Amino acid sequence: MSAPRTMPWPLVALFTAGYLAPYLLPTTVGRLDTGLPLSATQAGAIGSALLLSSAAAGFLLASRIERIGARTLARLGLALAFLGYGGAALTGVVPAVVAGALVGGFGSGTVTAVAAGGIAAQRDPHRVTTFGLLGVSALAGALYLTIPHLGPGHGQPLAAIALTALAVWPLTGRLSGRTAPARTHTHTRRGRLPHLRAGLLLAAAMPCWSLVQNALWGVSGRIGLDQAHLTEVTVGAVFAVALGAGLVGVVGAGALGPRLGRAVPIGLGTALIAGCIALSASATDLPSFAGGEIAWNVLYPVVLSYVIGLAASLDPRGRWAVFVGSASSLGTAAGPLTGSALAAWAGFPVMGEMLAVGLLGVAVPLTVVALRAGRQTVSVVEIRVDTPAVPAQPTYDTAYPNSYASTSAR
Repeated sequence: MSAPRTMPWPLVALFTAGYLAPYLLPTTVGRLDTGLPLSATQAGAIGSALLLSSAAAGFLLASRIERIGARTLARLGLALAFLGYGGAALTGVVPAVVAGALVGGFGSGTVTAVAAGGIAAQRDPHRVTTFGLLGVSALAGALYLTIPHLGPGHGQPLAAIALTALAVWPLTGRLSGRTAPARTHTHTRRGRLPHLRAGLLLAAAMPCWSLVQNALWGVSGRIGLDQAHLTEVTVGAVFAVALGAGLVGVVGAGALGPRLGRAVPIGLGTALIAGCIALSASATDLPSFAGGEIAWNVLYPVVLSYVIGLAASLDPRGRWAVFVGSASSLGTAAGPLTGSALAAWAGFPVMGEMLAVGLLGVAVPLTVVALRAGRQTVSVVEIRVDTPAVPAQPTYDTAYPNSYASTSAR
């Protein structure tokens, strides 16, 4: 008898806490260059350093989550996020802000790695990812409405990320501890990554995909303020509405599920995002700015949810999910600096056109991986149907089923 499809809320909360820093990137970077003696490019570089630190955590911990334990790593990551972002929020000394951003970024990456590994081990990773995106989109949208009313300064968005990490801490008690090495005679190459070529192609494409998204996201605030001549309150309201519209997109993706496969949502969705990026970067007034940002934010979490589900399907132990997520963070890290540099060199409209063309190119390998992974999944299902010695589906007694990887033959 199959276990009920209960939602692993600790993983959803960790996903929300880990992804909040990238979601708040426009206001974080924008307030760094207005509240501190920094240029726009220097502020973008700090944002990139924060996200690069997050990516480093993912690469470092991808194969160590089971051995160290989800609970231990989650608590370590949340503690680093609270101390790093909180310390950066309380000081106006630039070196201390940079150090706090690096520590907090490493904490965010650690939390995200734990969430990615746990979500990949679920029976329906796309469903859990959808709830995680709903959580972070709703929280970020509320913060975009609130932060402009809390006064100027760089501390408010950083403090919000720190307090979110603190709020999630109590839920880590429901995560599993250290997992003993698996003992199975049916899988002698336990440590080898499955679907190596597809995983490597996906990991190679995702930095470019994320770089384009975050190159625009990192300078979206400046586009609204400097090119569309809007106030910070208006720009914050546009971001909040856009993230709210993103909730609709995520709900739609969750309802659609795997009915269209992954290739169509990822390939077509990425192409549509390219058009939204060009529109948003060329905005000169409120309708064009809001239209581009809202359409983009509807599509972005939809495609992201399918990409995360695709990475999770390549390895149920979650290693490809963590590796691909960390590779994506590399692109995310380079995004703010790339966007700032391109905008300074060629202006926002040309920057948007260049990013859109690059994103169209990235859509091709992503679609290829989705098509191949779909065929591989069908092949595996057919083999299992014909094989009599399929182990019974394990039951779970923790929110992070590390036991799933060690009790089922893979």
